[in-house]
Amino acid sequence: MKKIIFKLIPFFLFTLLLAAIPLGLKFMGMQNWLATQFWVMFAFIGFLTLAVLIFVLVIQHLMPEYYAQAFLAATVFKMLACLCFMLFLMLKTSVNKPAFVADFFYLYFLNTGFEVYLLLRNLRNQKLK
Repeated sequence: MKKIIFKLIPFFLFTLLLAAIPLGLKFMGMQNWLATQFWVMFAFIGFLTLAVLIFVLVIQHLMPEYYAQAFLAATVFKMLACLCFMLFLMLKTSVNKPAFVADFFYLYFLNTGFEVYLLLRNLRNQKLK
């Protein structure tokens, strides 16, 4: 369990870095570049990414032969959950659509890219041992 918690430290640092740009926009007076529901999206996608990372790291620890299948299943689940949530937000709230789509892509692709990087790095380190 300690190994899994230790492997999540880069995720929390990445999340802080990811939040720095929108906070900078907010403090520079460019709030209109952010969707009104930006922090809701940020929390939802961040939570899903954290859940995927924990799930895949636990599978890697308990059943390493199912690591790839667990990674693919978790990534597909995250993609579908994010798309459903964003569709719900777009239909139920009035949003600035260009800013909303740009914010969604910013959050989703950077989180997914970091997730892939972190999990592949863990897999590579496991094969070196």
